[in-house]
Amino acid sequence: QVQLVESGGGLVRPGGSLRLSCAASGISDTIFGLYSKSWYRQAPGKQRELVASITSVGSTFSSDSVKGRFSISTDIPKTTMFLQMNNLKPEDKAVYYCNVRWGSRDHWGQGTQVTVSS
Repeated sequence: QVQLVESGGGLVRPGGSLRLSCAASGISDTIFGLYSKSWYRQAPGKQRELVASITSVGSTFSSDSVKGRFSISTDIPKTTMFLQMNNLKPEDKAVYYCNVRWGSRDHWGQGTQVTVSS
C-alpha cells in the first residue's frame, strides 16, 4: 500500500519561502522513479489546481501562477519529492497535496496547509 505524507507547511510572511516534502512509503525507489509526480493545491472555495509536476525522465512543468517562484524536485533513493516555494504571496495560501501517478496507479497525500500572511 503506497502512502504519501506531506510536511513543511505553515505560516509565512509574504516574500518568504517554504519547502514542502512528500515522503512515499510502501514502494521501492525503482518503482517510485517510474511515477510522474505532482503538487496540487486547493484554496478555500476553489477547485484543486496543478502547481508543478515532474515526469519519470525529469521533465518539469510549473503553472503560470508559480513559474519562476516554485520548483519541484525529487530524491528517488529516499522516495521523496519536494516543492521549493520562494517569494510567497497571499494568493498562494492553500492546502498543498502531493500526487504520484503511473498508469492506473494514482496516490495522494493528505495535504499540508500553507498560509501566507503578514
